[in-house]
Amino acid sequence: MLVGLGHPDDAAAYRLDDDRVLLCTADFIPPIVDDPYDFGYIAAANAMSDVYAMGGEILLALNLLALPPELPDGVVADLLRGGADAVAAAGGVIAGGHTIDDNEPKYGLSVVGMVPPAELTTNAAARPGDVLVLSKPLGVGIITTAAAGEAAEAAHVAGAVAAMKVLNRQAAQSLKGAGVRCVTDVTGFGVLGHAAEIALESGVQVRLRFDDLPYHEGAKQYAREWLFPAGACRNEQAYADRVSFELPLGDEYRTLLFTPETSGGLLAALSPDGLERLRDSAARHEFRVVGEVTDGAGVVVV
Repeated sequence: MLVGLGHPDDAAAYRLDDDRVLLCTADFIPPIVDDPYDFGYIAAANAMSDVYAMGGEILLALNLLALPPELPDGVVADLLRGGADAVAAAGGVIAGGHTIDDNEPKYGLSVVGMVPPAELTTNAAARPGDVLVLSKPLGVGIITTAAAGEAAEAAHVAGAVAAMKVLNRQAAQSLKGAGVRCVTDVTGFGVLGHAAEIALESGVQVRLRFDDLPYHEGAKQYAREWLFPAGACRNEQAYADRVSFELPLGDEYRTLLFTPETSGGLLAALSPDGLERLRDSAARHEFRVVGEVTDGAGVVVV
């Protein structure tokens, strides 16, 4: 076992032999969008993202499904079709699954991937002098929450849905070509929570530049209207002691940084030389430099 319970990361990593490391993860979520196909696709993309954060490729997945008995069959079929299409786009296959009755629908995947040992990436390998890059804008969590309360503009929701349906496969491949060592994906713990995990596991300080963090259109507007999901407050309670702010930020923007994301981007720490190689990659337009790694501990927002 290379990565397991003793080292919190995005997926478990088990070395099979000199050439193969098995990656295993599971994730499922309640509906965050109205369209069942989009929900299935996003939930699957969200679950598979853990494998990409570890540098791997998808082999197979099992459906994890909780359903109200009265849910129409057509809705279930569309949901499962969305998940299957996402897995197919990743080059994997759906190989089965499990379904239970529940009052609220939930869907996700148990995912199996593979990576060569030399290409395994973790959240514990950031080094002082590294540059931090992010592959997707933030803000889908607050946008989908605003949409659930019928307070979001349609264009903002469409942008968030499109971003959540983008697999992190190409971004991971580009990072691999840049020689990256340290990667995580930004999902349920929010950008500050996942950055705090990098800082703790790597024994470094992560410095995020607030003005350089990209956000989807509408996210900051809904933050000012205080349309946060409950998970934002839970994240703040869990990680506040690891985060400090060197610039004055309103409570709405601090909380926005703790807000959960779904199928978010990859947050990576790589050397300056690696950054130059990344800028030469096919996915260079996807990445934004958002901070740096220094000696110290915790996360500092500057």
